[in-house]
Amino acid sequence: MTCNDNNATPPSPGVAPGVEAIDTTIAARAAGPDPRVTAICPAFDAPFFQAGLAGYSDAAMRIVARRHGCPYCVTEALLDRTVLAGGRGFAKADLGELHDNVPGGAEDHPLAGQIMGSDPDEMAAAAVKMVEQGRRPARAYREGLDADAPVAPAPVTFASIDVNLACPVKKIRRKTRGGHWLSDPAGAIAILRAVRDATPSEIPCTLKIRRGSDDSPEAERRFFEIFDAAYEIGYAWATVHGRTVEQKYVGPSRWTFLRDLVCARPDRPILGSGDVWDVHDIFRMLTYTGVSAVSVARGCIGNPWIFRQARRMMAGLEPGAPTIEEQRAALEDHFRLSVAVNGERRAGLLMRKFGIRFSRHHPRGEEVRRAFIGVSSTEQWMAVLERFYGADALALGPAG
Repeated sequence: MTCNDNNATPPSPGVAPGVEAIDTTIAARAAGPDPRVTAICPAFDAPFFQAGLAGYSDAAMRIVARRHGCPYCVTEALLDRTVLAGGRGFAKADLGELHDNVPGGAEDHPLAGQIMGSDPDEMAAAAVKMVEQGRRPARAYREGLDADAPVAPAPVTFASIDVNLACPVKKIRRKTRGGHWLSDPAGAIAILRAVRDATPSEIPCTLKIRRGSDDSPEAERRFFEIFDAAYEIGYAWATVHGRTVEQKYVGPSRWTFLRDLVCARPDRPILGSGDVWDVHDIFRMLTYTGVSAVSVARGCIGNPWIFRQARRMMAGLEPGAPTIEEQRAALEDHFRLSVAVNGERRAGLLMRKFGIRFSRHHPRGEEVRRAFIGVSSTEQWMAVLERFYGADALALGPAG
């Protein structure tokens, strides 16, 4: 998920007949990074990553995910015109803040900068601006994020530029951005070519795309026209979402489409997206579809442990639910990072929604959820942690 939509359905499995027969313990042990991916981005050393999530995946969330084993992250989708305007206009776009999506120092790497827009020249210029923005020296807040973290000897740039042809939100499509382009292959290909031509050759370009504008044969034909052109132009890989633009976030994604796509184009790295809700879904998708890596979107909000669990399963260990102590440590870490990134007032407001998601792991989840709803300051945040994650709560152990 890269764009907000309030009509998303609750977690449900993707369309994948027979997937229930997959033993995820065995699948995890057999899983590993695709050498075609690591040849382009060596630090992308595991077959999963954190998707760009509008309103969530700022530097704070990304760094917490990385500290729990996430090898690669994507920014939320940034409008080309907003990038070119230096960050103005995000309130109207409802997509986030530019400064939240610049690499957050040495820890926040590798990071893909995701952009979308309506004009090839503006998209090309925005891609160049993103690369230049990423090469700026780290801001002061980043230098204070962690005194023990290694200091980058030089500014950290984006690992890749990711072009969004997937966002299904109506206000984005009305302005010929995101998922709109799946109905206009010529326009989509013009954007892809312009961005690739303008981006420095050492920076890979990648693509986020849905399986079509709708379920019609014509929509599938247009998908393949765009998909094939991207690789021919020089795109490193495509992340393919198993839902159509028409579906938005309603109804299941089709893992069958991803499986058939990998079979039809075995020579190309293809990353999969859609209905990955827990660590077992990562290995179900990898095994069922054959994708090179799995995009974890809504399934990682308030759940950075999904990446640690995946690495543990690959090592032949039990995934392990987070203990109360581990939950508190992650919550404290995330809040501290958010304050560093956003300031205390904004962090207090932003962290409510994270706290609500984190509460699902607590044995007294509903009480914790209600308590986090009222948080708006560091003092209130720490009071909730002390009440539900303090010494008296440690005996409760993991949520299970």
